[in-house]
Amino acid sequence: RPDGTLVASVAGVVERVNKLVSARPLHSRYHGEVGDVVVCRVAEVGQRRWKVDVNARQDAVLMLSSINLPGGVQRRRTAEDQLNMRQFYVENDLLSAEVQAFFQDGAMSVHTRSLKYGKLKGGVLVHVAPSLMKRLKQHFHRFDFGVSAIFGMNGNVWVYCTPPGAIETDELNDVAMPIATEEGDLGHAEYVPTAEERERVCRVRNCLVALDAAYIAVSPTSVQAAYDASVKAGVGVREMLLPEVRLQICQTILEHTAGENDRSSRAMGAHTSYDGPGQ
Repeated sequence: RPDGTLVASVAGVVERVNKLVSARPLHSRYHGEVGDVVVCRVAEVGQRRWKVDVNARQDAVLMLSSINLPGGVQRRRTAEDQLNMRQFYVENDLLSAEVQAFFQDGAMSVHTRSLKYGKLKGGVLVHVAPSLMKRLKQHFHRFDFGVSAIFGMNGNVWVYCTPPGAIETDELNDVAMPIATEEGDLGHAEYVPTAEERERVCRVRNCLVALDAAYIAVSPTSVQAAYDASVKAGVGVREMLLPEVRLQICQTILEHTAGENDRSSRAMGAHTSYDGPGQ
């Protein structure tokens, strides 16, 4: 403006890096960073690579050399592996992966070398706004009520029933080892959940839909708060999608979040006001 006021062309959150001022839009495509956990869908099988949809401006690339071979074999990929690519992933397969690098044209490269990544089956995929996803220390979360979730930074959340005897994701490392289930699966595809377990998965799914509609940050804490609020209110799974019920749940989450922030600020103030012994 002539008076020197900076006005952004999009509505969003102001970000400052030294003298650079920018506005991050509230609704936009996913902008990946190296190390992000994503839940994506295979769009095309090409030559020594798969193209996967990561909800970005362009499809990401999963190279044949960036996956685990059956049985955890460590060797160079051969022409036979290239011919058998459809035995690993085909079109419309869902998989969890990690952003590895970026090409010069801006496309991202992902990999599934770790045992915690791979093909996803036996669950439900929920889409939320990528800007609502919080960067977490661990994006693979297991809730106490028997449901697990993979919080993809690209706005895709995979919700599934925790199978009995499942391995904690923290125990999975990058050292390949034989997997007893189908090649590329995470090991929970063969488990058939009960009706009660399916209902809990649906409740978590509706909690994510409510958080996305109210534009509340999506994290294990907010999902747990929404789940507890719906159970405490005695709301059925179907009724959770009603606008008035969804608003009530979201108000409970905001009150819970505000209370947590107040307690944290008071604890921080008490810590900073303490001068220590001998002062």
